[in-house]
Amino acid sequence: MTKAVCAQKSPYKVELEAGDYFWCACGRSKNQPFCDGSHADTGISPVMFSVEQKETKYLCGCRASQGQPFCDGSHNKL
Repeated sequence: MTKAVCAQKSPYKVELEAGDYFWCACGRSKNQPFCDGSHADTGISPVMFSVEQKETKYLCGCRASQGQPFCDGSHNKL
């Protein structure tokens, strides 16, 4: 299995509509913070999450969060 890469050392602030989303867990997507299929052959799968209503979320950019796909401040320790 390939190790996830840090896409950035801060969270992605995103405005999301209600629906399902796939967060990039490998860090290789060109469509950060969302999956674009770049994880192929890495052994890493995207993380699906749902949003019930329109809201702002902070998605992990460093891939070190214990609460993936959401930021927990782990980037402050890198």
